[in-house]
Amino acid sequence: MKTVIDFLKYSFRNLSRKKIRNFLTILGIAIGVASVVVIADISQCGTDAVTGEMDSLGMSGLFITKSGKSCNAMLESQDLSKISKIGEVECSTPVLMLNTQIKACKADTTAILWGIDSDAADIVSISPLYGRLFNRRDIATAANVCLVDESFSQKAYSRKNIVGKKISLSCGSTTQEYKVVGIIKTGTGLLQNVIGSYIPTFVYIPYTNMQMMTHRNDFDEFLVKLKSNAKSESVRNQIVSLLNSEKGTKDAFVANDLAEQKDNLMQVLNIVTLILSAVGAVSLLVASLSIMTTMTISVTERTREIGIKKALGATRSAIMFEFLLEAALLSLSGSILGISVGALISLLLAAGFHTSLSLRPDIMLIASAFAIASGIIFSVYPAYQASCLKPVDALRQE
Repeated sequence: MKTVIDFLKYSFRNLSRKKIRNFLTILGIAIGVASVVVIADISQCGTDAVTGEMDSLGMSGLFITKSGKSCNAMLESQDLSKISKIGEVECSTPVLMLNTQIKACKADTTAILWGIDSDAADIVSISPLYGRLFNRRDIATAANVCLVDESFSQKAYSRKNIVGKKISLSCGSTTQEYKVVGIIKTGTGLLQNVIGSYIPTFVYIPYTNMQMMTHRNDFDEFLVKLKSNAKSESVRNQIVSLLNSEKGTKDAFVANDLAEQKDNLMQVLNIVTLILSAVGAVSLLVASLSIMTTMTISVTERTREIGIKKALGATRSAIMFEFLLEAALLSLSGSILGISVGALISLLLAAGFHTSLSLRPDIMLIASAFAIASGIIFSVYPAYQASCLKPVDALRQE
């Protein structure tokens, strides 16, 4: 009685007869698996990058702003103090924002100017590459100091560290000089690498300085970070009710949970990844059809051999199992090659975008299982044909 080892020996021997044809079949499977692996890995990298960028912009807390239904409603310092006293609030910070023109050495470009507090880094993931962040003295004195991002440093001075340099910021008809005290890098940097020319430059100054420059006492928005055990919806309603009560208004303010919006965006990205992976799976399905062609040709070429085996006592199930095993080995070889090539391509692409690689072993296993299963399924018919050959008819074949 033949063992599995015997069947494996026969299968490897049969596959080695037509090396080029079988290699092309394996290559087709490998391309299909590799495409699915690359799509999944790069999509995961993109998802991680978008998550990091959104976290860096404070998209893990609450975003408090005016709804526009009341022209007289303002977000003021006393409102921020009362929000900070809510038990489930960990910290909060005011934000001002406007478009501005920035000039320094070789750079003259439009930028988004942010007015922030010294504790904004507790909510917004701003980390200094060089220099420092704002301190309480900068806020108290409304100092003409600023933070710029790394890309602007490269554009203006062709180097990363420009701490101590002066830049000019324009606001309406007013232009002032600011001293760079810190170079920052926010988020993962992948979006900057991919579409850097479409992402505006961010410049940060003390919010007190921005209020003085724009002659304002109010704020555009508040960013609020909640404690880990806080219920977002409850705190949102509490903050909105508090602000409306203080201003004597109704529906004048809006509190958005940016974490929920981030989760919704992640769901969309996951759906896009799934669709792209399905497109890759179609190529894998087409490649699996080539196994059916290979097995059908193999049955035709080995008709006499099958007849001899059946004449010597080989059963239909043994013949069928032998052909299905060959199909499984072709699919398995293609899957291993495809995973290796896909991981290598993903690694090179991640290195090119200067981001860490996020491998998806679950997708690798699913793609391999799909390739092997489809290869076996498509080989059932030729294997069945081989098992049904009558020894007398098969032996007549030359």
